Amino acid sequence: MSETPVRVRFAPSPTGKLHVGGARTAIYNWAFARANHGTFILRIDDTDPERSTEENTQIILRAMRWLGLDWDEGPEVGGNYGPYKQTERAQMYRDAAQRLWDEGKAYPCFCTPEQLAADRAEAQARKDPFQGYQRRCRDLDPEEARHRIAAGEPYVLRIKVPDDRGDVVVRDAVHGDVTFAARELDDFVIQRTDGTPTYNFATVVDDAAMGITHVIRGDDHLSNTPRQVIVYEALGAPVPTFAHISMILGADGKKLSKRHGATNVEEYRDAGYLSDAFVNYLALLGWSLDGETTIIPRDVLASQFSLEHVSKNPATFDPKKLDWIQAEYMRSMSDAEFADEVMLPELHEAGLVEGGVEYDEAWIDALAAIVKPRTKFPADVVTVAAPVFATAETLVYDEKSVEKGLAKEGMGAVLDAAREALAGLEAWDAAAIDAALEPLPEALDLKKRLVFQAVRVAVCGNMVSPPLGETMALVGREDCLARIDRARAMAL
Repeated sequence: MSETPVRVRFAPSPTGKLHVGGARTAIYNWAFARANHGTFILRIDDTDPERSTEENTQIILRAMRWLGLDWDEGPEVGGNYGPYKQTERAQMYRDAAQRLWDEGKAYPCFCTPEQLAADRAEAQARKDPFQGYQRRCRDLDPEEARHRIAAGEPYVLRIKVPDDRGDVVVRDAVHGDVTFAARELDDFVIQRTDGTPTYNFATVVDDAAMGITHVIRGDDHLSNTPRQVIVYEALGAPVPTFAHISMILGADGKKLSKRHGATNVEEYRDAGYLSDAFVNYLALLGWSLDGETTIIPRDVLASQFSLEHVSKNPATFDPKKLDWIQAEYMRSMSDAEFADEVMLPELHEAGLVEGGVEYDEAWIDALAAIVKPRTKFPADVVTVAAPVFATAETLVYDEKSVEKGLAKEGMGAVLDAAREALAGLEAWDAAAIDAALEPLPEALDLKKRLVFQAVRVAVCGNMVSPPLGETMALVGREDCLARIDRARAMAL
């Protein structure tokens, strides 16, 4: 590792929402910076005037904040190398282009689209191995060029690739050395007729000015890299280390898209995925800690991430694995964390917990203890906890559960016996409730499943609920007995 402090950037274009692939790129840049005590820069590459919007910029910033990818320099943070939006750096691009022109490293080109097409057709006809720009204006007399510009003739500015440049070898931290033949390098455009910079020019001017040491991005940019290397060399700037990461595929082996389901970060946030779980999963799409570990907490990712462990092979997005990781993160939360971060916000949102109502902390912890193991997504909280917050009058009974659990011969006797056993309890807690109900199957000569199923339906309204004793303890004695009285009318 070089002694030069690591500086990396994530530079999304605000032409839409933050895609899963872009989020993974951001995660790798953030983690690499943190693992190397470097600087993570967020830059908005908004030079596409037709598609870039401020609304999309804000969507990206929100997604980055939800992901927990704090940036050291960039929008809303500032820094010594700003501004951090390309639309606010236009003069820097003009100055850099002018400097290359003045130094003879760039030149104006007046070729029309028709002329370029004709030249390309001729090159193809003679089977020329080089079919790029034919350098028609490269040796144009400077005085003639000035006269044509003064006359208002439109032109672009092209970089002058040195005749003796030779092949470009990109030293990539993921793919190794990648060689691009010199014959593939034409004198490409760096400034359009309207004075705006091309992508390959603007991004290099920015990266050079911001002292970027490592460019970590998707391998769809690999083909841009030789041209960018030429620009670095023309500017006299050091060429950063490149790391091109593989694309993310769907289960069908094709590039991840909407046909595979959700593709942008906010869709996963809105679906209830935990930020830490989502970041953990995306980090594993092309990188591994040791080839075995699946659950990688954020602090471990931030301290152990390395480019050496990034795979060059495409990764497959597996929703089932994401859901498994989500469940693991849910289970790993303490009851108090689960209550504060997941359960109570969901209960408030559903109106089950009133703002002014005070709940005993021990009661909340007990509720969290039975709800958490049955929660994969925050929305599950309401389904699991709803019976606890109902009353004997408002409890909703599932029709099928009533049919299977209550509407059978002998279930009325079960509820009578259960009520009698429960009504005489001195202590109302899970252990006492379970102990009171335990002898009933033998006393009634019925299977244990039938007895507890009837009581569960009577108290919870369905046959699927958290542990019965714990649930009844949270509901309270009086309401439990009232629920059994109400259910008695449904039992045979």
